[in-house]
Amino acid sequence: MSALPPHALRRLRIIIPFLLTGMIWGSTWWVITDQIDGVAPSWSVAIRFAVATPAMFLVAKLMGKSLRIGKAGQMLALAVGVAQFCGNFNFVYRSELHLTSGIVAVMFTMLIVANAGLGWLVLGQRITRNFVLGTCVAMSGIALLLWHEAGLNPLGGSIPLGIFWAVIGILAASIANVIQANETGRALPMVSLLAWAMLYGTIADFVLAWVTAGPPVLPTRASFWLGIGWLALAGSVVTFPLHYTLVREIGAGRAAYNGIVVVIVAMLLSTLFEGYRWNVLTVSGAVLAVIGLVIALRAREAPSKQTA
Repeated sequence: MSALPPHALRRLRIIIPFLLTGMIWGSTWWVITDQIDGVAPSWSVAIRFAVATPAMFLVAKLMGKSLRIGKAGQMLALAVGVAQFCGNFNFVYRSELHLTSGIVAVMFTMLIVANAGLGWLVLGQRITRNFVLGTCVAMSGIALLLWHEAGLNPLGGSIPLGIFWAVIGILAASIANVIQANETGRALPMVSLLAWAMLYGTIADFVLAWVTAGPPVLPTRASFWLGIGWLALAGSVVTFPLHYTLVREIGAGRAAYNGIVVVIVAMLLSTLFEGYRWNVLTVSGAVLAVIGLVIALRAREAPSKQTA
């Protein structure tokens, strides 16, 4: 696949889904905090994708996409579903038991680091020196934010445990990102692959929830169900097809720039609704994280241009 020219990022068919996914995903980090308030995280995830899965199948049907993806496609969907829609989300929800949503969102900008590492191991993609430099800068910024978080710990949880769950969640998401970019995945309609992946992920979610938390205890508060609707429909059915289509069209490096939009929205909501307080340490950390991310992503584009 040839790389698009830089001005391609200014085309409406690119910039609109780019900004839309960033803004929606930025909001989902805060919504998750209510989803885990008195509800087992695994059941919250299971209910979310129980709603999202039939909606994704409906989208594929309305778009006229075939749901017959073959044996290889089903195996890929199974792997993506377990990694992305079970592992990743279960780890993320558990992370937010211990860290504010904005901090977890900042940590997830480092998904590009995991993608690069797995891309090198699995796909043979080269990692540049500037990418390593940018990664180090970004990680130093995240370290400052986590240092500040450890001093406050407003949720009364365990900072190391929150970091652990976030890191495992990043790895699970990265596995899904990398394996869906193989030849089998590129040959399939995105919405069809995602529909089956969500189905398999939902089945795994229900098994995990029942084993770890027992029978479901469904909350009655309206905010939980409104949040489920937003996370399932806007945060899953709308955004995942848009994002993975962007990955196919402009490459993983450029598509990951929406992580900057995600962080801005997530930190703003965390400040407004979770009482997050900014000081010199946190501002410095956020600035370093964003600068490092930009350096890393700009460096990540180089190999694709050379092989275009």
